[in-house]
Amino acid sequence: MAEIRQRQAPGEKEQVKVPLPSDPKGKRLDKKEIDKKVEQIQTLNVVRLILSLAGLGAVAWFGYKTLYPILSTPSIISDGENLATKISSTSTHKFGKKNQQPLISSEIPSPVGGIKLEADIEKRQAVKDAFIWSWNAYEKYAWGSDEFSPLSQSGSNLTSAGGIGYTIVDSLDALLVLDLIPEYERARDWCKNELSFEKDAVFNTFETTIRILGGLLSAHYLTSVHTNPSIQKDAPIFLDLAVDLGERLLGAFSSPSGLPWSGINLVTRDGIPDRDNQGVASLAEAASLQLELKYLSHLTGDYVYWKKAERVSEIIRGEAVHDGIAPIFISPMNGQFVASEIRLGSRGDSYYEYLLKQWLQTDREEPVYRDMYDEAMGGIKKHLIGQTKKSGLIFTQELHPARHPRDQTQTWQVVPKQDHLVCFLGGSFLLGITEGGKRSIDWNDLDEAQQEDFVVGKGVIESCMKTHETATGLAPEIAMFVQWSDEQRAADEDWYIKPNLNGVLIDGRNILRPETVESLFLAYRSTGDEQYREWGWEVFQAFEKWCKVPSGGYAGIEDVQTVPPKQLDRMETFWLAETLKYLYLLFDDSDHIPLDKHIFNTEAHILPVFKPEYISPFATS
Repeated sequence: MAEIRQRQAPGEKEQVKVPLPSDPKGKRLDKKEIDKKVEQIQTLNVVRLILSLAGLGAVAWFGYKTLYPILSTPSIISDGENLATKISSTSTHKFGKKNQQPLISSEIPSPVGGIKLEADIEKRQAVKDAFIWSWNAYEKYAWGSDEFSPLSQSGSNLTSAGGIGYTIVDSLDALLVLDLIPEYERARDWCKNELSFEKDAVFNTFETTIRILGGLLSAHYLTSVHTNPSIQKDAPIFLDLAVDLGERLLGAFSSPSGLPWSGINLVTRDGIPDRDNQGVASLAEAASLQLELKYLSHLTGDYVYWKKAERVSEIIRGEAVHDGIAPIFISPMNGQFVASEIRLGSRGDSYYEYLLKQWLQTDREEPVYRDMYDEAMGGIKKHLIGQTKKSGLIFTQELHPARHPRDQTQTWQVVPKQDHLVCFLGGSFLLGITEGGKRSIDWNDLDEAQQEDFVVGKGVIESCMKTHETATGLAPEIAMFVQWSDEQRAADEDWYIKPNLNGVLIDGRNILRPETVESLFLAYRSTGDEQYREWGWEVFQAFEKWCKVPSGGYAGIEDVQTVPPKQLDRMETFWLAETLKYLYLLFDDSDHIPLDKHIFNTEAHILPVFKPEYISPFATS
C-alpha cells in the first residue's frame, strides 16, 4: 500500500511541469540477442531465467557519478552518465550474469481461471493463530480505538474528535476470510452501533478511502456472497456506511482542477490542502481512490463517485507524462505536476498499482488503463531499474531533480534507493502477464514484452527477499543498492542500510509491512512455484520470533540488524488488514478468493471483478 506518512519533501516546490531530458547516447536492448535467447528458452526449457535475463541485452552502466539525463530509448538501465565530464559507457553488464542463480525453475503453465493449488493447512493455521493473537490483544486493550500500542497495552485515535474505526473496519474482510465468525460479529456490531463519521476534524482523504471506504465495501461484498444466510443479511449495514462516507469524501474533489485535496473534514465536507507540502497532493494520494469510488458507483448507480475518480486519471494522462512515469507531487490548483522526485516508493507506488487493477476490476473493458499501465511499466524498465555488480540483483531506483554541474540546466540524479513499499511491484508485473488468470500463459512462450516483465518482476521479488538477509531475517524500511561506480564496494556487496542520523534510525526499521508477502502471494498464485511459499514462511517465522509481544499483539522493530531488536510500541492496522491476510492466502488453496474474480485494493481489501454498466469515452480512448 502507499504510505503517505513518510518523510516530507524538502524545500519549496516550483509549480512547473517536469519535462524529462533525453540522452541520444542511451543504449537500446539488442533485439537480435533477445530473439536468440528466447529461442534457446523455447528449445532447451532449462535455466530459463538466466537465458531470459541474458536476452534483455546489454545494459548501459556509466562512470563515476550519478547525474544523468533520462535515457529516451528503450533499455533497462542502472547508473547514470556523469554529466560533469560526459564520460560515456565504461563498462557493460548483461542481465543473467554467470554467477547469478535462476530465480525460479518450476513455473506451472497458467490456464484460464488460474492454477489450481492446494492449501498448506499447517502453515495456514499458524498464520491464523498469529492473527487471533493480534486481534484478541486489540479487543482486550484498545477496542474501538483507531490504533493499538501493544507494549503500553493502550489504544489511540487519529484525531481529538474521536476515531473512525481504523483497526476494526480495516480488519472486517480479514475476519471473514479467516473464518473468525464470532470476532467478525463483534466487529459488525461495533460498526452498526458505534461507528460514526460525524467527526469535526481533518482526516487524510487517501487513507480514509483505502482503509475505511475500502474496508466497508469489501465487507459488504464478502457478506453478500457468504454461504451463511445470517451473515448475508449484514451486507446492507456496510453499504449504508460506505455511502455515508463516500458522500462526505466528495468534498475533497472541490479543487479548481478536480484533483482531490489531501485532507477532508468529514463534518463540513470541505477539502483541506496539505499545508506541510505547500498544498500539493502526492501522486499516490490522488490516483489511488479509483477502485473504491468506482465500485461504490457500481453498487449504488450513482456515478458521481466514478466520474470524480476518473477525472483524476484523465488529468494525469493529459499531462503527457514521459514514458508513463511521473513526479510524486501534483498541484490540485492547476492539475500540473510539480518538480519533485520520480519514484515507486512512498507517494508514488499505488498510482502504478491501480492502473492495472482498474483495468482488471471492470473485466478488461476499459482499455485506457491497460495502455497507461503498459506505458508506465515500459518507463519503469527503461528508467528506474538497476542491477548490482556482485550478484546481478535487479532493483528499483529513484530519480531526483538536479542541476547540471556545468550549465545548471535541469537533469536527474539516480538514487539507488528502494523502499520496502516498492516490493509490491514484482507481483504486479506477474499479475499483468496472467491478467489474474483471465488468459492462458505458457511461461516458455512469452512475447518480448512479457519476457521483460517476467524477468523484472521475478528479479524485484528476489531483491526484496535478499533484503531479508539481516540479523533478524526481516527487511529494512529502506535499502540502498550499490552502484557500479562505487567500484570497490560494488564487488563486495549488493545493498546496505544507511547508518542512523543523530541517533534516529529510520531506514533500518521494520514496521510489519505487507508488500513483500503481497508479491509472494501473487507470484505463487501466478506460477505455482513453491519457492514463494518457502520465502513467505521464512518471513512469517521472523515476524514470530522478533515481533510477537508476550502480552498480546505484534510490534515493529527499531533495527533489523540488532539482535535482540528493540520493539516499537505500535501494531500498524495493515498488519491485520494486509500482511497476515496475504500470508494466510499464500498458504490457502487457490479457489479461495481466486484472482480472476477479485482484485485487492492497496490496503488488501477484496473487491469483485464486475461488468461495468457505465463506460466513458475516456475509458476507451
